[in-house]
Order: sequence, then C-alpha cells, then structure tokens
Amino acid sequence: MQLFVKLLLVHFIGDFMLQPTKWVIHKEANKAGSKYLYLHVLVHFGLYMLVLWDIQKWWLALILSISHLFIDMAKLYVNPLFKNKSIPFFLDQVLHLVAIYICVYYPQLYEHTLSLFAGLDWPLVLAIVFVTSPSAIIMGKLLEGMSTQINTDHKSLPNAGKYIGIIERLFVLTFIIIGRWEAIGLLITAKSVFRFNDLKESNSRKLTEYILIGTLVSFGLAILTGLLYTSYT
Repeated sequence: MQLFVKLLLVHFIGDFMLQPTKWVIHKEANKAGSKYLYLHVLVHFGLYMLVLWDIQKWWLALILSISHLFIDMAKLYVNPLFKNKSIPFFLDQVLHLVAIYICVYYPQLYEHTLSLFAGLDWPLVLAIVFVTSPSAIIMGKLLEGMSTQINTDHKSLPNAGKYIGIIERLFVLTFIIIGRWEAIGLLITAKSVFRFNDLKESNSRKLTEYILIGTLVSFGLAILTGLLYTSYT
C-alpha cells in the first residue's frame, strides 16, 4: 500500500505540479510530435526513480513511464472527438491509476482486488449511490406536478440545481455518519442565505414554496438514508 501511495504521489506531482500550461498546449497542437510529451514522461521517470530509491527497480519506473506515454498519447488523439473535454481528462487519470495499481500488485493482482471488494462497506456504498442520481430522479417525480406551474425564465446553469442537490445530500449523509447534526443546520442556513436574494428578486410565492419543498425533500431523503445506514451498522 505504501508503494502505491508513493507512486500515486509521483503521478499527481508530475501531472499537475510539474507540467506547465505551455507543455499542455504544445502537446495538444503537435500530439506525438511534441517534444514536451517526451519531456513530461522523462520527468515522471525521474520522479519514479527518486521515490523508489532503488536502482534495481528501474524496470518498474520504466514500465510506468512507458504506460504514461501511451495513455497520454491516446488522450491527445481522442480528445478532439469529445465536446466535453473533461471526459477524456478523467478517463486519462483513471487509466494512469489503473496502470499504477497493476504494476504494484501484479503478482497478486486478482487476490488483492478481491480482498478490496470483500472489505468494502456495501451499505455505505448503497447509501452514497442512493443520495446522488436516484434521489434526484425521485425528487423530480415527486415535484413534477409543481414544476409545470413555475416560471423558469430566470437564467441558470444547465443541471445546476441537480448537482447542488447531489452535493448537499452527500454533505448531509457525511455529517450524519460522523455524528455532526449541527453542521446540517449550518448547511440549511447557508443555502437559505444564498437563495434569499433570488427569491426576493423573483417576487414569486410559487417559486419560494417550490424551492422550500424541494429543499426539505432533498434534506429529508439524505437524513432518512443516513439514519437507515447508522441504524444498520
């Protein structure tokens, strides 16, 4: 585990702290012909060797560096195919993490992966998953009849309300699990303050009631999920 953490640290330092924007732009423009692509991989190799601090493990640093090269190169060619550039970015990061995981645990990869899944807190996984998209869909169905009566001419980011709801429910679930109920009150207060100006400007009682009901349902689902999890465990 310690080796995995060390190599993960190298990845984050090399990919985010020691990769100037100039390199990224040059790589995107020139792809495999970019000198900075290979310099970036060389930086990773040097960092891997530094962290491993064992000349006999040069092969591990080399394998990880080569895998980094091919993953980054694939991303450069796939990137233009996506409108949402965050998709190839996160895929790239996941592949790097998988490569590190495989290299570290290769001799007992299957056994280690099985032990990881066996040790998971599955009720917690279920609770986390439920308060995200499933709860958002349930809320949408519950408030479906009301939403048609609300004037939606105010400008808003696409799906902003959905993501805000998911984040707040994750916070509420976390606070319940760690026993910090007072933090939930603080979260409700903070949301109310931010919403106050919008409601004041809209001067719509229906919108105010709709947002209030939505907030209460959202918090209610998260609290119920948290209580069920804590009572189960």
